[in-house]
Amino acid sequence: MKTNASTTRTKWAVDQAHSEIGFKIRHLMISRVRGSFKIFDASIYTSYKDFSTAEIDLWIDANSLDTGDTKRDEHLKSPDFFDVKKHSQITYTSSTIGQPDADGNRELWGELTILGITKNIKLNVQFGGITVDPWGNEKAGFYVSGTINRTDWGLVWNNLLEAGGMMVGEEVSILCEVELANIGEKDLTMQLEPTEQLKMTK
Repeated sequence: MKTNASTTRTKWAVDQAHSEIGFKIRHLMISRVRGSFKIFDASIYTSYKDFSTAEIDLWIDANSLDTGDTKRDEHLKSPDFFDVKKHSQITYTSSTIGQPDADGNRELWGELTILGITKNIKLNVQFGGITVDPWGNEKAGFYVSGTINRTDWGLVWNNLLEAGGMMVGEEVSILCEVELANIGEKDLTMQLEPTEQLKMTK
């Protein structure tokens, strides 16, 4: 006996030219430094293009960190911070997406792994909508934000300032602009059949 269970899934690819994974952190208690990761990609699937069902697996090349200052970037890539020689990737895997609020914003929960340490975090997702570009490609846009404490992932380096306070803040603001491209739908049909052993007993 064979049982069919069918569902349609849409695969989305990150449009690298129109996406950015960025962050900012307080510096010297008086200003903020911005940075981004230049190399990243994700495997994203949705059911029937409904992003409330999105399955997201994101990886980031930690060595692609860029704050616009070579010496600072070298320090951030060193064992004091991201230790990129031992931990080359930062990953994020989604778990649940909440229902939209009155403004259409959703809560996105998932596991963020840095330095081999995995923590569950909440991100805020603002859906920009779906459209078709001049070349006939279907695109979806999102703005993703959130705040994490870097020390939860072992990023604890700091210096005490003479005037009081710390050189680098602990809270990191996550700021991402993401544009996705629909690269196709697939009808996934599960065919449930008896195992060979069960067939032999019939």
